[in-house]
Order: sequence, then C-alpha cells, then structure tokens
Amino acid sequence: MSDTRVSGDARVSGDTRVTGWVGWGVFAAIMLIVAGGFDVLYGFIALAQPDSAYLVSPEGALFVFDIQGWGWWHLITGILLVVIGAALFSGATWARVVAIILVILNAIGQLFLIPVQPWWSLIVLAIDVLVIYALTVHGHELKAALR
Repeated sequence: MSDTRVSGDARVSGDTRVTGWVGWGVFAAIMLIVAGGFDVLYGFIALAQPDSAYLVSPEGALFVFDIQGWGWWHLITGILLVVIGAALFSGATWARVVAIILVILNAIGQLFLIPVQPWWSLIVLAIDVLVIYALTVHGHELKAALR
C-alpha cells in the first residue's frame, strides 16, 4: 500500500506533492494520443492517395512538395505520439522527455503548414504549447498520482 495523505487541496504521495495540476499531465497524455491518431490518419491518406492534394496559398502560389514524404512523416510521428502518450500514463520520466521532444517536432511540422492551413495549424500549435507546459511543470506528479 502506498503512503498517501490528504493535505488541504493536495495529496501527498511518498515525497511528491500531488496537486490538481496533475490533470494537465493526464491531459497531455490524452492529447498526444489524439494528435497522434490524427497524424496517423493524415499519413495514411497521403500515402494512399499522393496525387489527391495540392496546396495553394492565398496569394495564388502553388506549393509543391513530396506528398508521400509528408505522409511518412505524419505516419511515423503519429505512431510515436500514440505510443509515448500511452507510456505517460505510467509516469515514466523517459516518456515525459521523449514526449516533449516529439511535441516539439510536431509543432515544427505544423509551422510549415501555417501558410496553407492557418487555423488548424494554430490550433494544433496551441495544444502543443499546453502539452509542453503540462509535461515540464507538473509531469513529475503523474507517477505519484497514478500509483
């Protein structure tokens, strides 16, 4: 049995104070799984139908790049995001570090899409910022809370 006491607005488990902010860590894990699922879906679509999309900026310039390469990028990062999101539920430190790195890579990928999908890219970037905040500030509480 774990040593857990309730103290005011927080639980104390072992030597880690678990606050209500631990929900941000769970939010981060769920968002990684959801974002990874979307990336996997985008990757499969790009791989299955590489000639089905072209991107035009508001100024009328045509963006030409390798759709299949972009599909592989989304597929691989999506699978990694789902796996690491699931591993975050164990509270492992390595999962937090890898998750932060993957979210940063995902954010970089979204930056390239701002000219062609501005609203969606900005929404995903905002979620990425929240996930990074949750994992860096309160990620250590996950292990204590999920024991």
